Amino acid sequence: MQELASVDWSRAQFALTAIYHFLFVPLTLGLSFIIAIMETIYVKTGSAEWKNITKFWLKLFGINFAIGVATGIIMEFEFGTNWANYSWFVGDIFGAPLAIEGLLAFFLESTFFAVMFFGWDKVSKKFHLISTWLVAIGSNLSALWILIANGWMQYPVGMKFNPDTARMEMQDFFAVALSPVGIIKFLHTVTSGYVISALFVIGISAWFIIKGRHLVMAKKSIIVGASFGLVTCLFLMFSGDESAYQVTKTQPMKLAAMEGLYEGDTRQGIVMAGILTPNKQPGDGQKPFIVDFEVPYMLSLLGKRDINAFIAGIDDLVFGNEKHGIESVESKMKKGKVAVEALREYKEAKKAGDKEAMQIAQNKLEANMNFLGYGYLEKPSDAVPPVGITFYSFHVMVALGSYFLMLFFVVMYLCMANNIENFKKLLWLCVWTIPLGYIAAEAGWIVAEVGRQPWAIQDLMPVGIAATNLGSVNVKISFALFALLFTALLIAEIKIMLRQIKIGFENHA
Repeated sequence: MQELASVDWSRAQFALTAIYHFLFVPLTLGLSFIIAIMETIYVKTGSAEWKNITKFWLKLFGINFAIGVATGIIMEFEFGTNWANYSWFVGDIFGAPLAIEGLLAFFLESTFFAVMFFGWDKVSKKFHLISTWLVAIGSNLSALWILIANGWMQYPVGMKFNPDTARMEMQDFFAVALSPVGIIKFLHTVTSGYVISALFVIGISAWFIIKGRHLVMAKKSIIVGASFGLVTCLFLMFSGDESAYQVTKTQPMKLAAMEGLYEGDTRQGIVMAGILTPNKQPGDGQKPFIVDFEVPYMLSLLGKRDINAFIAGIDDLVFGNEKHGIESVESKMKKGKVAVEALREYKEAKKAGDKEAMQIAQNKLEANMNFLGYGYLEKPSDAVPPVGITFYSFHVMVALGSYFLMLFFVVMYLCMANNIENFKKLLWLCVWTIPLGYIAAEAGWIVAEVGRQPWAIQDLMPVGIAATNLGSVNVKISFALFALLFTALLIAEIKIMLRQIKIGFENHA
């Protein structure tokens, strides 16, 4: 029981770090591009107002950037402290994208950050502008390599297992780097950051308009924020659709949990809203929903681009469906146990110097390698992720994304009509929408990570095997310390930002 408790605390600690880290990252990703756009307008027009606007948002960017770096470094160290078995198993693959991120992207970002932040009137306008764009590009390249690594965990490709070292080794770097799962994960994640940044800009600009301060500069900021938000929110929906398409192909159990789908069917509808039946279990005969609103055929269309396609449910995936060629978890568990036993036999044969036995064991291992992780599951239902949190998180994310699109459209329309200041309720709505952007993004990460449980690496390594064998007391102490530290950092950032916002658009020389 102590080992299980340690695993759970390690999961909680990593989740805590990731949640706090992603409170800072999205603003860095999007605000860097918004600032670059604003500075481009300044360089083109030579307007002092646009220079003040750029400097104001740059100060807020700098505050957020510094704190975001701290949480990101801690999260990377946790791979070694809390997830040593995982790091050993896939270090040759997982380490490569992270190394590129540190050596190339983060170096580019941090180097030109100094010029962008401190180089006003010390370098030429054009060089400063180039530095600003390079910071924006660098921050997004950092996200690219990190999300490629995460995408590999969701859909492992381009590797081969070495039984001598019991490690995965990279065979095809480009298969890893260009994995469709990793690429669409990057596009969808960074675009969500752009939307959060746009909400941040229009919300703060709306506050200035409500207070009657810096009206001209606030209106210019809100126009840039709303237009940037409208375009990126449209792309966010496109990338979300493509992300769901990839999930359907590579992680059908996650899709079933996202939709609360237990019994698959052709021409499957999509649940727009619903209340799940509490304590529903695979194969128990209970209805999945107490109440739900479904749009017919749409899940088949969106998931497989075919209105007549069959979409597997949780029951199909757990117990198998011969008609549609779906293998049961129990069958996969048997093959996984064969793979685990074959690895043990290989090591014993190697120790004994029996090359023939080594080859037999290796052949058996390779034939069942794709099911290795299932060999560590105790029962078929262990392959089912927490359905409730996955379902509700997904639908909260989609609902908020639709709301953001409408908000950007209305704000953009009123800005073009030069009438935004007369809609005080709408302006207050913009202010109070800022935290909703973060809620939507965190909900998306919950779907991505909770929805793939129990896997640290899809089908190859369960979370329980990936964790370091630490005492639960040690992890509890570090969890409490990190919770205090991250909360203190968040409170500090909010206070510093509020103080900077009160100063306003001027006095930033």
